Amino acid sequence: MDAGLAALPQTRFALRPENLVGLDALRRMGAPVDLSTAAVRTIEAELPTFAALVDGIEASGKGLVMTMGKGGVGKTTIAAAVAVELAGRGHEVLLTTTDPAAHLTETLAGDVPNLTVSRIDPEAETQAYRDHILASKGASLDAQGRAMLEEDLRSPCTEEIAVFQAFSRVIREAGRKFVVMDTAPTGHTLLLLDATGSYHRDVMRHAGENASHMTTPMMRLQDPERTKILIVTLPETTPVLEAARLQEDLRRAGIDPWAWVVNASLAATGTTHPVLAARAATEAPEIAKIRNGLATRHAIVPMLAEDPVGAARLRALVRQSMKLAVATGDL
Repeated sequence: MDAGLAALPQTRFALRPENLVGLDALRRMGAPVDLSTAAVRTIEAELPTFAALVDGIEASGKGLVMTMGKGGVGKTTIAAAVAVELAGRGHEVLLTTTDPAAHLTETLAGDVPNLTVSRIDPEAETQAYRDHILASKGASLDAQGRAMLEEDLRSPCTEEIAVFQAFSRVIREAGRKFVVMDTAPTGHTLLLLDATGSYHRDVMRHAGENASHMTTPMMRLQDPERTKILIVTLPETTPVLEAARLQEDLRRAGIDPWAWVVNASLAATGTTHPVLAARAATEAPEIAKIRNGLATRHAIVPMLAEDPVGAARLRALVRQSMKLAVATGDL
């Protein structure tokens, strides 16, 4: 801890073997950890692996893969792992992000053969769009007309249009190679999909007899042969609930998620540490919800002792073998 922070008054809470959900759990937050009732065992188990999920993605030979979910669940890591594994199998891959806070280059920590990394930067895309409009439509305007156009381009709608156009260009690239997109947290992503849906409706409304020959970005997102949405979550109550709501929002837009990825699972590590094993056992109900109703297909990714930074660790994450820590009676 930084010396300045360490000098401040502190209250420390132990990591508890339960999720802090519900009044009883919150009341126990400051109490000593009691493991006397925890009956946990480690077993060999056949869990859906991340590698098997990548096998299914690879089968199409090309296409768009999008990781979605709330902030902090590991979307960037999962996207980078998928991209690195596909590139390692000899495919041309573009890894891109719409998340301003994402750090793909830091996660990759170096160049990877067959892999290109890009970013949809709202600020840069908006400036490029403004410059293009001023150079084209603004070229023939007088000073007053140009000033009015510049004022119009300062509207918040300009950024929405610019980001949507960049998003559409990336989607088109998925027609000839794999494009893996790390999206912004749920709220920002839904706004982008909103713009995509609005554009689709506007295009189809004016298409007339040509509608059957047109393919909009929304139509590509709705096509499971072209786009595979991976919902990333943690094996905890709130992240699973929020991921389920995201899935409902996507389905209302006609987009059916292809798979769920349960990230950072303690249960999948086979830990024997008393606190961690007891906490791992609490994951079972959340994983059961995903397996038995929420997801068509899913994969479990174990929590790692070290951050998966760099191509070697990202590949190891995909190919991780697993044991399962469960409470007696869960199986």
